[in-house]
Amino acid sequence: MPNQLRRKDIRNIAIIAHVDHGKTTLVDAMLKQTGVFRQNEEVADRVMDSNDLERERGITIFSKNASVTYKNTKINIVDTPGHSDFGSEVERILQTVDGVLLLVDAFEGPMPQTKFVLRKALDLHLKPILVINKVDRPDARSHEVVDETFDLFCELNATDEQLDFAVVYCSAKDGVAWYEIDEESDSLKPLFETIIRRVLPPIANPDKPLQMLITMLDYDNYIGSLGLGRIVHGEMSVGDQIYMMRRDGTKHAEKISGLFTYRGMKRTPTDTA
Repeated sequence: MPNQLRRKDIRNIAIIAHVDHGKTTLVDAMLKQTGVFRQNEEVADRVMDSNDLERERGITIFSKNASVTYKNTKINIVDTPGHSDFGSEVERILQTVDGVLLLVDAFEGPMPQTKFVLRKALDLHLKPILVINKVDRPDARSHEVVDETFDLFCELNATDEQLDFAVVYCSAKDGVAWYEIDEESDSLKPLFETIIRRVLPPIANPDKPLQMLITMLDYDNYIGSLGLGRIVHGEMSVGDQIYMMRRDGTKHAEKISGLFTYRGMKRTPTDTA
C-alpha cells in the first residue's frame, strides 16, 4: 500500500460490556495509573459518567472519550453504554476503533447485551481482548466464564482469528490485572501490555484527500457544536474549508474553527490533525 503508514504510537479501543460489569471503574483506574491525575489530586469515582443523569442512575449513557499514554503509546479509549436502551450508540462508536476490550463479570458471565454488542464488534472484524473483571469476588468462576465466552464467540460465527482472543483477569476496583489469576501483580500493567501487543495500530495516509467519519456530536458553551470522530484519510488544519456530506448525498461547506484531541479526559487544542 503506497503511502499507507501504521501509527505505531497510537491504539484506538472501545470498552464494551453489560451494565454494571465495571467499564467505567476500569477506565477510572487506567486514567489514575497513567498519570492523568496528579498524586495529590482527588479523583471523583466514575469520572467517565459526567452527565448528571448518568451519575444519578449509575450507568453510562453517552459514549465518552479519553486517552492515556503508556510507554510512549497513546491509547484512545471510548467508554460505551452497556445498557440495551443505547445499543445504537455502541454500534456507531465501534466504527472508530481498531480493537475492543470485552469486559465480563467473573460471576455473571456473558449477558444478553454482551451478545448484542459482541456481534456488532465481530461483524466489523474487530478482535476483542477478553477482560474477566471482579475476579476477587468470593463467588467468582473466572475460568468457567472464559469457556462460556468462547462458546458465545462460536455461536456468533467468529473467525478463527477472532477465536484466538487474549484473556486478562482483572479487579478494576483495586486497579490490578493478571495474565493468570495465581500470578503476582499490583497494577494494570498486564492489561496495558496486552492492548499494545494485540490491538493493531491505525493506518494513516496523509496524502489522500481528507475523509473523516463523524460518529458523535457534542456541545461546548464557548465553542458551540463539535463533531467527534476518526480521520480515515488525509489531514486537516484550523482554517481549512471542508465539505460535510449530508445523508441525501449533498455537500455543505464549512470552515474548521478549532481542532481538539484528548489528553486524559480533557480536550486539548491542536493546529493540525
